[in-house]
Amino acid sequence: MGNNEIIERVKNAMVGAGAAWVLWLMLILSIVSLAIMLERAWLYYSLRDDVGTLMRELGKLLRAGDLEGARKRLEASPSAEAAVVLAGVVEANYGADAASEAMAGASALQKTKLEKRLAYLGTLGNNAPFIGLLGTVIGIVGAFEELGKAHAVPVAGAAANAAASAAQAAASTVAPAAVMNNIAEALVATAVGLLVAIPAVAAFNMFQRIVKTTLANTDALGHVLLAYLKSTERGLLRPAAAPAGAASETPARASGQAKASAARVSTNPREDDEGAN
Repeated sequence: MGNNEIIERVKNAMVGAGAAWVLWLMLILSIVSLAIMLERAWLYYSLRDDVGTLMRELGKLLRAGDLEGARKRLEASPSAEAAVVLAGVVEANYGADAASEAMAGASALQKTKLEKRLAYLGTLGNNAPFIGLLGTVIGIVGAFEELGKAHAVPVAGAAANAAASAAQAAASTVAPAAVMNNIAEALVATAVGLLVAIPAVAAFNMFQRIVKTTLANTDALGHVLLAYLKSTERGLLRPAAAPAGAASETPARASGQAKASAARVSTNPREDDEGAN
């Protein structure tokens, strides 16, 4: 089997199938892409929460030493950030290191959950134009095939020249319409590929931004818990200090007592000597 024969068979297969199957494939891919966009959008919407307010309330509870209250506040939040920090609160009794490891594991699980199916959108956005270009190539090949048929002159005897001329004229009239139809089909395939790719790329970039923002908020919220745990381990977190007036009086009182004691000690030897005399 020669190269020309292989090329001819491939060409016949492409022209025979046409570009219609490419359009159907793009339609199916676009439906799947739309379903993923809606599912991801609903997930991110259901996980929304005011992280700034959550961080302030969590810090307030932790500064008061209310771990149970902090746990309940995190459980009441639907956000992924709260789910990660909750894993750290559960392990808080085992120290800051244990809480940090627990939050790292929970963060990895939440990242996997948030990024689920996004790879499909990225892949479709990158490759849909190429699939449409394949349909364009098939359509162009079909157009040239029709154009070649129009210019093919059949070999016939002298007696059939009139009939052959009439057939060629008819083919020349029909061929331009067939060529234009194939070119139009080819351009439609390219357009459909772009129409499928553009929304997929836009959704992929937007969802990736949401994932990055969520992970950044998770890290910030986790540091609030770690700061509390490390301060308690080092003994830096203590009850509220005494009033400033009382605190200032205490050193003065202690100083006065010390001076009085020193004075008594310094006078005792003299009194002992007088008693001996």
